[in-house]
Amino acid sequence: PPMFTTLIMFPHTSFILNGIPGLEEVHLWISFPLCAMYSIALTGNFGLMYLIYSEEALHRPMYIFLALLSFTDVLMCTSTLPNTLCILWFNLKEIDFKACLAQMFFVHTFTGMESGVLMLMALDRYVAICYPLRYATILTNVVIAKAGLLTFLRGVLLVIPFSFLTKRLPYCRGNIIPHTYCDHMSVAKISCGNVQVNAIYGLMVALLIGGFDILCITVSYTMILRAVVNLSSADARQKAFSTCTAHICAIVITYVPAFFTFFTHRFGGHTIPPHIHIIMANLYLLMPPTMNPIVYGVKTKQIRDSVIRFFFKGKDTLSQNVK
Repeated sequence: PPMFTTLIMFPHTSFILNGIPGLEEVHLWISFPLCAMYSIALTGNFGLMYLIYSEEALHRPMYIFLALLSFTDVLMCTSTLPNTLCILWFNLKEIDFKACLAQMFFVHTFTGMESGVLMLMALDRYVAICYPLRYATILTNVVIAKAGLLTFLRGVLLVIPFSFLTKRLPYCRGNIIPHTYCDHMSVAKISCGNVQVNAIYGLMVALLIGGFDILCITVSYTMILRAVVNLSSADARQKAFSTCTAHICAIVITYVPAFFTFFTHRFGGHTIPPHIHIIMANLYLLMPPTMNPIVYGVKTKQIRDSVIRFFFKGKDTLSQNVK
C-alpha cells in the first residue's frame, strides 16, 4: 500500500545527533573550551561591530568589510554552538528533521558567505594598494552593499539544493547522526539510498565557492605583491604589507581547518578517527569567529587606537561623573 511504502522510505521524523563518537565520557570537559571560545567570539565580534559603527575614522571600505565578516562570524558559530552545547551539557540529542535541514542550510550558507567576504576583503586590499587615488571612488557604500548582497545570494542559491537532495533520500537504516550538528554529507551518509548525487553536488559547490574565492584571493595578492615590490621606498613597502597582515592571518585561520574538514570527510574516512573529524568540524566553524577579532585588534593600528580611545573616553566620563 502507498502508506506502507512511505513508511519504509522515510520512517523518521527526527534525528539523534550523537555528539562526538568515542568521547562521550568527556563531553562535559570538551564543552568548556567550546563555550569559552563561543563567548570570546560573541564578545569580540559584537565589540568590533560596535566600534566600527561608533568610530567615524573606521567608516572606510576595509572596516565595513570587516564588520560584515564579524556579522557573518556571529551567525556562523551561532548556527551550531548553542545546539552543540545542549548535546554536551544536557544530552539533548534529538532534532526534528525540518530543523536539521534548516541548520544544514544556515551552516553551509554562512560558511560560504565567510569565504566570500574574505575574497571581497582581498579585492579591497588590491584596490587600496594598486589604485590608491581611486580607492574611495571605486569602493563606494553602494558598491560594498551590492557586493555583500551578491555574496549572500550566491551562498543561498548554491546551498538551497542541499535541503532538497537530502530530503529526497530514503532513511530506513537508523536516525543516529555521528555528529554535533547537521552537516550535509553526515546526514546523507545515514540514508539507505544512493548519495552519489549529493557527493558530486557538494564537491561542485565547494569548487564554485571555495575554489573561486581562493583563485580571486591568489590573483589579488599576486597583483598586490607585484605592486608593492615596485615601490621605491622601503617604508612604503612595509606599510603596504602591514595593511594585509591581519587579512592573511584570517585567510589561514579560515581555510586550513576548512580544507582539513573537507578532504578528510571525503578521502580520509577510514584513516582518521571519527572524533577527530567531529572536533575539527566544530573548530572549523568556531576558530575564525574566535580569532578574527583578536587578530584584527592586534594587527590593525587604527582598531587598536580606537579601542584605546573608547576605554579612555569611558574613564574620563566616569571621572567627570564622580566629580
